[in-house]
Amino acid sequence: MCCHHPNRREFIGLTTAGAALLPVTALSAAPSWDQDLWDPGRPFTTAAKPLRVQPILMYTVSTPKHATSWKSWGGVQSEQSAEEEAGRITGELKALASRAGFPIVVAPVVKVRSMEAVAAARDPQADVTIVYPATGSGKTLRACIADQKQSIIFLRHRSGPVYYWYEALSTRYVRPDGAPEDARLSVHDVVVDDAEELLWRLRAFFAAKNFRGSKIVALGGAAGKYAGEAPRFAHERFQLDIVEASYADLDKRLRSTFQDRARMAQAEKWADRYLALPSTSLETDKKFVVNAFVLYVLFKDLMRESQAAAFTINSCMGTIMPMAETTACLTLGLLNDEGLLAFCESDFVVIPAGIFLRYVTGRPVFLHNSTFPHNAMVTCAHCTSPRRMDGVRYEPARVLTHYESEYGAAPKVEFPKGQPLTCISPEYATGRWVGIQGVVESNPFYPVCRSQQDVRILGNWQKLLGEVRDSHWVMAYGDYLREIGYAAPRLGVTWDRV
Repeated sequence: MCCHHPNRREFIGLTTAGAALLPVTALSAAPSWDQDLWDPGRPFTTAAKPLRVQPILMYTVSTPKHATSWKSWGGVQSEQSAEEEAGRITGELKALASRAGFPIVVAPVVKVRSMEAVAAARDPQADVTIVYPATGSGKTLRACIADQKQSIIFLRHRSGPVYYWYEALSTRYVRPDGAPEDARLSVHDVVVDDAEELLWRLRAFFAAKNFRGSKIVALGGAAGKYAGEAPRFAHERFQLDIVEASYADLDKRLRSTFQDRARMAQAEKWADRYLALPSTSLETDKKFVVNAFVLYVLFKDLMRESQAAAFTINSCMGTIMPMAETTACLTLGLLNDEGLLAFCESDFVVIPAGIFLRYVTGRPVFLHNSTFPHNAMVTCAHCTSPRRMDGVRYEPARVLTHYESEYGAAPKVEFPKGQPLTCISPEYATGRWVGIQGVVESNPFYPVCRSQQDVRILGNWQKLLGEVRDSHWVMAYGDYLREIGYAAPRLGVTWDRV
C-alpha cells in the first residue's frame, strides 16, 4: 500500500464552496425589519451542505520478469506513475469543483494497492467515493466499491494513461440494465474520460444529500392533495422534518406588526422597490403588496426560529386572507427568488419532489396545477410563481389579484418562449415520480391561475394520458431528468420519464 494522508493545507486547497452557499443558520442576511432584509440585488443563495468527495486511485507496481508476461494493460504500474496520476486526478477534480455550481469538498487522493488497504484509507465522512482503477486486482476493486450506491468508477481511455479496468470491467462487478437489484454498482455508475458525465452524477449526489432529512415549516399544518397520508409518507420515506406552525401564533404577530408604524413604513419601502423593478406593473391595490412584505418577514421569522430552509402554507386560499389582508402568493415568490424554498397548499404529495428539484437544479421551483394533456401540450398555472427562475434575472411580471378570490397580490410571470423545462409529477404517496421534459410555447392569459404557460411536451406525450391525476407538478428551468433518474434509486423513488 501507498497511502497519501491529507494535511490541512492540502484539504482546504481542494475545498470549494460557491459564493452563494449559506448555512441554514444564516437564512437572513439581516435581522427582522432591517432595511437590508429584502434586497432584490442580493445574489441568489442556497442553504446547503457541501458534497464530500473521496477519490481513490487503485494501482499496482509491476516488476519485470524474463521471458514471461509480467504486467497487465495500463499506464500506471509504478510508484512514480501513480504519483503523477494522483496529481492529474487532483487537478481535474479541483477544476471540476470550481465550476460545479454547487459546493464540493474534495479530499486528497488516496492511493491503494491491496484490498486490505482500502478500509483504512477511506474517509468515513465522504458522501461519495470516486474510484480510479488504473491497475490492480478484482478483489481490490470490489473492496473499493463496497460502498455500493455511494461510489462512482472513473476509467481512462484517452484522458490520460489508459486504465487496465477500461478493458477488464465487466458485469461480474457492475450490474447491467434490466438485472435484478443487488449490491453491485450499476453500469450507469461508470464514467469513461468525460468530466461532464462525472459532474452531473455528483450533482445528483449533492441533491440527494441535501434533500433527505430536510426541515420544512408547515403553517396551518401538513396535508396532501388526494392523499392524506402524504406527510407521514414524506417523513418515513425521505425523513422530511415537518415543523407545524399555527395560524393563532401568526395572527398575534400580524396584529402586532400592523400596529407598528415603523415596520409598516419599511414594508411600504420594500413594496416601492419591488414595483420599481424593470418590467413590473401593478394591477391590484398597493396595500396588498405592502402586506405581502409583512408576511415575508413573518414567514422568514418562522423559518429562522425552526432552522428550516423550506416553508409551506395550508389554507392559503382562505384562512390567511382576512388575517393578513392580502394573499400569500407574492410572498412565496419573494422567498423563492432569494433562494429559499416556499410552496403553497402544504401539499406533501409534491413538496418532496419540489425540494429535490430545487437542490438538483440550483434554481427556484414553481409548484403548479397540471391540465389534461393533448397534442403534446399542457398548461401549467398557479398564482405563486417565482420571478428569478434562472437564479439571476427577474422575469417580467404583472402584479394582479389572486385569481380565485380576486383579492391580494399575485404575480403573472412571463417565462421566455422556447425555455426548456423539467417537470415532475408525483403519483400521490406511492414514491413514484414521473419526469417530463418540456418547452415554454406561450404565456397566455386564460381565466385560470395568474402565472401560466402553455408547455410543449417533448417525447411520448401520450404516456401522460395514463398519468392524469388533477395533481400538482413542480417545474424548474433546464433539463435535469438524467440527474433525477440517477438519484431516484438512492432516494427510494420509482422513476418513470416521458
